[in-house]
Amino acid sequence: MAKRVEEQLKGLPTKSGVYLFRGSGGEVLYVGKAKSLRPRVRSYFQAGTGGRSTIAKLPERVADIEVIVTDTEVEALHLEQNLVKRHRPPFNVRLRDDKSFPYIAVTVEDDYPRVMFTRERHRRGVVYFGPYANAKKVRETLDVLNRVFPYRPCEGPKPGRHSGIPCLDYHIERCLAPCVGYVSKDDYGTIIDGVIEFLSGETRPILRELERKMKDAAEGERFEEAARYRNRLFSVRHLAERQAADKRAVGTVDVIGIAAEGDRAAVQVFPLRDGRLIDRYGFHLENVAGQDTPTLLEAFATEYYGAAPSVPPQIVVPPESGDTSALEQFLSDRRGSRVEVRAPVRGEKRRLQELATENAQVALQSDAAQAEQRRLRRVEALEELREALNLESLPLRVECYDISNIQGEAVVGSMVVFQDALAKKAHYRKFGVRGLDAQDDYAALAEVVSRRFARMSDTIASENYDESFAATPNLVVIDGGKGQLAAALQAMQAFDLPRVAVISLAKRIEEVFVPGRPEAIVLSPHSAGLQLLQRVRDEAHRFAVGFHRQRRDAKARESIFDTLQGVGPARRRALLRHFGSAERFLAASQEELEGVPGIPERTARAIYAQLHKAGRA
Repeated sequence: MAKRVEEQLKGLPTKSGVYLFRGSGGEVLYVGKAKSLRPRVRSYFQAGTGGRSTIAKLPERVADIEVIVTDTEVEALHLEQNLVKRHRPPFNVRLRDDKSFPYIAVTVEDDYPRVMFTRERHRRGVVYFGPYANAKKVRETLDVLNRVFPYRPCEGPKPGRHSGIPCLDYHIERCLAPCVGYVSKDDYGTIIDGVIEFLSGETRPILRELERKMKDAAEGERFEEAARYRNRLFSVRHLAERQAADKRAVGTVDVIGIAAEGDRAAVQVFPLRDGRLIDRYGFHLENVAGQDTPTLLEAFATEYYGAAPSVPPQIVVPPESGDTSALEQFLSDRRGSRVEVRAPVRGEKRRLQELATENAQVALQSDAAQAEQRRLRRVEALEELREALNLESLPLRVECYDISNIQGEAVVGSMVVFQDALAKKAHYRKFGVRGLDAQDDYAALAEVVSRRFARMSDTIASENYDESFAATPNLVVIDGGKGQLAAALQAMQAFDLPRVAVISLAKRIEEVFVPGRPEAIVLSPHSAGLQLLQRVRDEAHRFAVGFHRQRRDAKARESIFDTLQGVGPARRRALLRHFGSAERFLAASQEELEGVPGIPERTARAIYAQLHKAGRA
């Protein structure tokens, strides 16, 4: 333990607050809150105490402790949530694949609102429904809604295209063409009101309306129209049946179940709205070793409800959740009215909570089984490669190199790394190839490989330490055939390297070439080893092509400005600063160009004329 940390532990206050553990570089490793800071923080550094001290690798990395005192534990909980969002500490409990949830958004402040799939929230003038756990289900719901409610599917705050002609959606009855005035603003607003009513859970009015229209059409012998209403009625009923698990005595609650084992935990959330079970959300938590259920519940609830657009008035939690008063107050502040967090002892809510916990245990076991299956598959792939390629050891670190260019323009190289048969994206590297007068993939590959291994010998003693370049690969894979393999080998011979196996993988029939062997090694298409090599090669190709396109596009944007008379470096900067990107600049109207600060109106008109004369806008 660092001397500075020892001194800080002696002077900790006993009040409630938040503590931050920082590493030697000042980075935040962990954020926590406590009723009493002194005993909680000291517990991490006491050997043999169990509990939270089982985050074994954390204490040895702590170089500095920062504490923020608060008046109450609830304030500490709010502050902890904000700090975790800001710093994303690696040792905090977190939702796996932490990403925004899918929502359905209605842009109610537009003249003709849109109904759309989104992952963002809190934009002004937009009503959000969700979050949902399944993006596919959201898109299916939108598809059904658009058949029943013909709202406009076009993008942007205003409907339609510049042509002034209704698009195909109008002709297939997916839109009423507000872009050409075929529907009034009030009538369109009625459609949007129906969408909002349906998404809010009130399905009976639309069912009655569709049934009435179907009968009227049938009585008027408009049988095709009646069939369309019948199909829409069936679609809405099917959508509503998803919410038909009726538990009216329960009301509006979220039921949470938690199961934990080792360093992973699973959480299941059963949201009931007006007594209907509308969905089931499943999550996995990481960094949970040694954490008890109250800690896991608190960590999950603060992140989950911190991202959710609304909080229900009651949340049902496991019996072992302990004191939930601070969490209650935190969620009440989020909701704007009282939220009850309780563990039921009997009745329907107790049964639902036990069911949620059982589902969490099943999800945890399934996840563990899948993880073990994936691990065994990776081990099998590494073993197959060692046998097939006659390697001295398992290829635990595999590096693959690829070149991308178009006729010698914007030549780039990529290096991707797979560690233990998994992509290690933090170790990927890009290379801009320099000094080639013509397309020469062999020379480009030799330059990339030379620069990579030159950095390995330089990095070890350098202040600019690069972990990826400093690591020694067990296996180097070259995308190509014998020529590319020879170029890479020649480049590597200039360096005093440890024994590194080098192979190339040719795309045509997936042949593997090794040094000193004239014939190729052909692995079975179903071989786990070949599939691993293909993943590595394809990832290197993807990474190289992406970098090539990036450089090519940047060069193309520069050339656009170079061809414009009257636009020098200062005006180029003014245009990019005003429009934000070359794409928006190219799409600008003459009036928008004339409004750019620092560009005279005459010059703006000349720029617009040049762009249109060239056919670019």
